[in-house]
Amino acid sequence: MFELTAYEARKRAKSTSGLTVLLSLVAALFVAMYPSFTENLDPEQIEQLTASYPAAMAEAFNLQTLASIEGFLAVELYTTGWILLVGLYFAYSGAGLLSDDVDRGRMDLLLSLPILRARLVAEKFASLFVPLVVINAVVPVVVYVSADLVGYPVDAVNLMVIHLLSIPYLLCCGAIGLLVSVFVNRASIAQRGVLGGLFGLFLVESLVTGTDYEWLGNIAPMRYLDPNAVLIHSEYDVTSAGVLLAGTLVLVLISQLWFTRKDIP
Repeated sequence: MFELTAYEARKRAKSTSGLTVLLSLVAALFVAMYPSFTENLDPEQIEQLTASYPAAMAEAFNLQTLASIEGFLAVELYTTGWILLVGLYFAYSGAGLLSDDVDRGRMDLLLSLPILRARLVAEKFASLFVPLVVINAVVPVVVYVSADLVGYPVDAVNLMVIHLLSIPYLLCCGAIGLLVSVFVNRASIAQRGVLGGLFGLFLVESLVTGTDYEWLGNIAPMRYLDPNAVLIHSEYDVTSAGVLLAGTLVLVLISQLWFTRKDIP
């Protein structure tokens, strides 16, 4: 059982280690930057700096305050880094799950194994849990310890919750990539396409917020994860996490259905 998932997981071990180290270093760097930032500016200057951001940029990155380390990390690490960049990584990885094997001529070998196509899709997708679990286990520890060392401790519960709530979001990003991987046989095209598509959703969601077309942002997965609400206000939106999980399930099921009927070139 799950031999294919185990094989794919071993293949991801090296990239997962590299990603975890990189994100940990970035997280520690942002935390280390905060004391010099806040000590060189008084609270009024920080608020003026926050207000000076262009409205479009402030809306895109959901900028609320830089006067606390929670607000600083919500923008710099979790909106920019986690929602955008890590989300793009999972979408990119998902887009190569099937298309890479088709592109390289390995899919015929996989399909010759005694495994249903739907299960093949599911096991391929399950391999994304390796980086998903590792980065969400290691990075919050790095953030918590780093913040405590510089004298600006972060609430441990809020930190744990933002990483738990990011799991459905990153799974949804991976599922979007998986769906593209089923429809597009060229891995490079699938991966570039999903990067552009997900970044486009990020822009659409930020541009329509507060307008008459705000409902268009409901199709963007980033609409359902708000680091500011968790880290600053201790508000945990479990309903939105459920929406993301439901969306992930639907995308995986569509991918399985389409792949079972697909002719492999």
